Amino acid sequence: MQLFSATRLRLLALCMPLFFSASALAESRAITELPLQALGDDRWQLPAGDYFGQFHIESSLSLECAPGARIDAQGKGHALLIKAPQVRVQGCTLENWGHDLTQMDSAIFVGRGADGSVIRGNQIRGRGFGIWLDGNRDVQVLDNQISGDASVRSQDRGNGIHLFSVKGARILGNTVREARDGIYIDTSHGNHLENNLLEDLRYGVHYMFANDNTVISNITRRTRTGFALMSSRNLTVVGNRSEFDQNYGILMNYITYSRIYDNYVSDVQSGSTDGDSMISGAEGKALFIYNTLFNDIRGNHFQRSGLGVHLTAGSEGNRITLNSFIDNQQQVKYVAMRTQEWSIDGRGNYWSDYLGWDRNGDGLGDVPYEPNDNVDRLLWMYPQVRLLMNSPSIEMLRWVQRAFPVMKSPGVQDSHPLMRMPTEKLLPAAKETRP
Repeated sequence: MQLFSATRLRLLALCMPLFFSASALAESRAITELPLQALGDDRWQLPAGDYFGQFHIESSLSLECAPGARIDAQGKGHALLIKAPQVRVQGCTLENWGHDLTQMDSAIFVGRGADGSVIRGNQIRGRGFGIWLDGNRDVQVLDNQISGDASVRSQDRGNGIHLFSVKGARILGNTVREARDGIYIDTSHGNHLENNLLEDLRYGVHYMFANDNTVISNITRRTRTGFALMSSRNLTVVGNRSEFDQNYGILMNYITYSRIYDNYVSDVQSGSTDGDSMISGAEGKALFIYNTLFNDIRGNHFQRSGLGVHLTAGSEGNRITLNSFIDNQQQVKYVAMRTQEWSIDGRGNYWSDYLGWDRNGDGLGDVPYEPNDNVDRLLWMYPQVRLLMNSPSIEMLRWVQRAFPVMKSPGVQDSHPLMRMPTEKLLPAAKETRP
């Protein structure tokens, strides 16, 4: 009797996962149960109308939604789960899927093995994740419109587009608004982001442990950090724009061997962290370089922000040249123990507050630009001294230091500052500068 009972228990234990997986699948119906119309060559069209429930695709096909076709997932799970390779989903409206973030509830969940799928031109509105790519290769996410729910705290919303353990993805031409992060890339290598518009979010683009990626010509606006680049190497970040973001335009935290070229960052505001523990302050920094090594930072435009660039935490070996720092309240904050030279091969950066001269007309200043003095470092070390910022005593200290430079602390020095702005091509037309 005991042997029989033990055998039954083992059989029950083996059957329970099958039972629960079958129950989970029972909530999701095959897309072929809908009244699809054949277009030929494994192409199917979903006619206009409202379709309720959760659906999955288990074979390689093309699903094209007619105008007015809407899938409502009734507040549960994934609206559409893709489990086969080479699936195409185009022109669909997906709404009201689940918002359990621990279950990764998504409007479109592209699962493992769904390599080479294309998600194009869909309208997605809801609280959970928009499009989740999970452990697949060569998926394309193109021209989708994704909106979160602004009535929910940003921490409780899903990301607009989420990549986990993905390779070779192309994320092009999408618009994401009012989600948590616009595009989140986690442990995903060799992917390409281009021409995406990301507005009213926590982070616009968020990289974690992702190498060999390219980020080209994307725009972030009114986020709490435009481009959060973290714990990654060999990133190519070129031609992007951060406009009217808060806290940080470009944040680099442990980024190595990467190229940050021709980006435009303007009007970064001192904002609120809104309870977000990952953002330690609300300083309005156009560029924040933290524990970041051996990168090329060239040809960027940093303008009208609270702080042009803050470099700290052992960030060494970065090549910083041909950038423009225009009308920032403070151009540079540097907290370290070594002097850093910010010119390469006799060419430095352009500084709007440089007061030097160019007697031989070679386009380079004749005296170095040094953005900080000992008084600045005193204020960084003892913030309470800011109460005396405009007092006669502080002004006297600055005058004495300039007149008798006996003791000089390590800092940033640009030995060959540029007399003309090298980034005019990045300036927007006047009508594009509004928030």
